[in-house]
Amino acid sequence: MLEIKVTTENQQAHTRISAQELSALVHRIGGPDDHFLVVQRIPDIPGSFIQVWHEGAGSYELEHRDGGPDTHVRIVVDAPERVAALMSGWARQESGWDAGVVWEDSGLPEPEPVPEIEAGIRAQLEERVRELLRGGYGSVSELAESAEDYLVKDGVHPVTLAQARLLVERLWLERVEEQRLWSDVTDADRLERAFAALDGQGITAREHFACCRSCGLSEIHGDGRDDARGFVFFHLQGTEGAAAGHGLSLYYGGFDGSAETTAAVGREVAAALGDAGLTVEWDGSPDQAIELTDLDWRKRLVG
Repeated sequence: MLEIKVTTENQQAHTRISAQELSALVHRIGGPDDHFLVVQRIPDIPGSFIQVWHEGAGSYELEHRDGGPDTHVRIVVDAPERVAALMSGWARQESGWDAGVVWEDSGLPEPEPVPEIEAGIRAQLEERVRELLRGGYGSVSELAESAEDYLVKDGVHPVTLAQARLLVERLWLERVEEQRLWSDVTDADRLERAFAALDGQGITAREHFACCRSCGLSEIHGDGRDDARGFVFFHLQGTEGAAAGHGLSLYYGGFDGSAETTAAVGREVAAALGDAGLTVEWDGSPDQAIELTDLDWRKRLVG
C-alpha cells in the first residue's frame, strides 16, 4: 500500500491505497464533478502534494509542490498511465521519480504577509490546537478552521484564517516529528485495526464519529454496508477524553433494535478489542458501554 491520502473533487477520501487503485482513480477522472485528484503523503506535510486535473478527452494537467509557491510546478501529460506512474513514484519517494520531466513554473504569486498573533491569544490557541493534535484526527485545513473559530466572541474573530493556518502548520510539524519516534504499535493503532476488522465483518465501526452519543446513535444508521448487522463507535468528546488519559467509551448496538442482537454485537466488539491487545471492561449488559481503560493514546496524524 502507498502511504498516501487521495482526495477527489466530490470529497471522497482514499487512504493507504495500492498503486493499482491509484491508477484506477487517475483513469476514472474527467467526468462531471470528478475532474481532479489531490495526493498527499501520510502524515501530511503542509505544502507538499501532487495533483492532477483532467476533463473529457483532453490531456492531464499534473502539478507538484514541495514548499512555498515558488516550488509549485506543472506539466501537461497525454496518458493516464504516465500520470499514475509519476504519482506512484512521488508517493514512494523514489529517487529520480520525475526523471525526464521538464516542469514549468506555475506562476503563483507570493502570499501576503500574515501579521503576528497577539501573545495572549496565541498561547490560548496553541493549547487548544495541541489538544486537537493529541486527539489525532482532522486535517491541517480542518484544524485551522477550528482554531480560527475557537475564541470567537459576539461574532468577532480574534485571528484570521491565515494566522490560524500558520500556527496549525507549525504545531502540526512538531507533532509529526514527535510521532516519528513511535516505533512501536500504539493503542490507537490497535483500535484502528480492530475497527477495520469489525467493519469487514458486518459491524459498522466508526472512529471519532459525531459530536456526542445521541447524535452518533442517530447518524450511524445507513453509514456503513447495506448488510451490516450492527455498529460500534466513539464520538468526538470521547476522543478528547482518551487523549487526556481518561479512557474511551464505545457505543454499540444491533440495527434490528433487539437487546439480543445488541448483546451479541457487544460480545463481538469486546472480543475483537481484546484480541487486538486492548484492555476491555464490560459486564456483558447491552445497556452498558464498552470501556477501554489504561489507554496510551498516541494517534498518528494522517491529514
